[in-house]
Amino acid sequence: MTFLVKRQKHRHRVVFKRRAMAGPDPPSSASRSVGESLHGDAQHRQPYLAGPSSVVGEEFVLNSPRLATMSTKTAHASMVPDLFTSLPYIRDLLNTQSSQIQEGTIQECLPFLSGLEPGAIYNDYGVPHLERKRHIQFLHKSLKKLPAPYVAADASRPWMFYWALAGLSTLGEDVSQYREPLISTVRPIQNATGGFGGGNGQMSHLAPTYAIVLALAIVGGEEALDIIDRRAMWKWLGALKQLDGGFQVSVGGEEDIRGAYCAAVIITLLDLPLELPRDSPAWSGEGATLLTGLAEWVRTCQTFEGGFSGLPDVEAHGAYAFCALACLCILGDPHVMIPKYIDVPRLISWLSARQYAPEGGFSGRTNKLVDGCYSHWVGSCWPLLEAYLDGPSRNFAGGPRSAATKSLRSLYSREGLIRYILCCCQDRTKRGGLRDKPSHSSDSYHTCYVLAGLSSAQHKWHFNTTETKTETIGNLASPYQWTCEPFVGEEQIYNEEDRVGTLHPVFVIPEGAAEETRAYFASKGGF
Repeated sequence: MTFLVKRQKHRHRVVFKRRAMAGPDPPSSASRSVGESLHGDAQHRQPYLAGPSSVVGEEFVLNSPRLATMSTKTAHASMVPDLFTSLPYIRDLLNTQSSQIQEGTIQECLPFLSGLEPGAIYNDYGVPHLERKRHIQFLHKSLKKLPAPYVAADASRPWMFYWALAGLSTLGEDVSQYREPLISTVRPIQNATGGFGGGNGQMSHLAPTYAIVLALAIVGGEEALDIIDRRAMWKWLGALKQLDGGFQVSVGGEEDIRGAYCAAVIITLLDLPLELPRDSPAWSGEGATLLTGLAEWVRTCQTFEGGFSGLPDVEAHGAYAFCALACLCILGDPHVMIPKYIDVPRLISWLSARQYAPEGGFSGRTNKLVDGCYSHWVGSCWPLLEAYLDGPSRNFAGGPRSAATKSLRSLYSREGLIRYILCCCQDRTKRGGLRDKPSHSSDSYHTCYVLAGLSSAQHKWHFNTTETKTETIGNLASPYQWTCEPFVGEEQIYNEEDRVGTLHPVFVIPEGAAEETRAYFASKGGF
């Protein structure tokens, strides 16, 4: 893994060696068997530091102890790199509740990562197939009548629509059958004052409004898009706009980075005027707009760690990092906005620390556990950062090419994330769906965002400066200049049949849906 941050001199490279097929040599007394690694008594395991790494110039090669010979039944598991089958190279000597929970999570994941899950069928790289049919059935079922306890989640219904529709689209399903049911369900929860509530009779809030706008964009069609009252939406967003540049999530509610991102998405997809309504609390008579001070406000949310918090001076969180990056990539070109408003080296450092080994997945905060949903919230930060570091692409014969002489290699372990998703996050029972980790049940939230993370890891996005702006005349054209191709920079550890569809790196809806939605509203002109 090599990266060069602009204006920085140092490169860091880590090379993970893949083992050959395990031979018949008996394990030495110093080596631990897979069973000991997975099931040993935690009270008798001592924290340790791995032996020194081999150093070749600036290239650091990590070596780990050989695992014991596996049976022929699990021979494919021997193709899994030691990094994903061994305990961490560095263990904390301080025993705390957090370290115990982390240790338990490692023990929970290792059997799945090591190719030892009973009944699972693995490919030559020790990776199971994507249970596409079961996940599709699970998501279809989540859009039908739900059990009575779901009444407690009534305000989250718009999110359930988005999670299921986005997940089904990523898996290649036609979701047009849900257009009419979605329209009839969300029309009554739009308020006359603008925006959507979480359910009938509930006040408008940016989170469910964002989810409903994206769900309508996914099913598409004039009938679906025309239910949105754009004029009322514009006035409502004006009421949420604050003098410091940010947005409240509801009238009188909290001001946070979710509001900044959700508002930016709604403004650009619906092609809303940028002028402020005169009754907006941010209106000054001096030409202030819905976007005035927004990028500057986002910048104040970067923490001393390098990540982003929901509002200034609180804890950094992976989802807020994505909201910050995506918001800036709506406001302008990534190679302009990201270095202008973000301390990129610190952000890369913090995001890199979110990926764990041996699990391979991401955590959302410092000292927290891996969780499948951060496959998107953290994993989808990387395409936006890589697009900035690569520089803008330009169209040549045969497709887009980076303006740089060589495209940046991945800033994170795509292999690690794909292994965590396919090995640990799939519910391979009849239930289907994807989950946080093996001990948790699947749900539509995790199914959506785990699939989004898988899509991001399987593809490479380019910001293309020569994409036509004909269909996006007006403000905020940058988010419609992205192009995508399958990622081929590393050895592919999954079967091609397990590749999922592409999701826009900023809007997280199927590729093309955002462009069609924006073009439709742009063609309508004013209110």
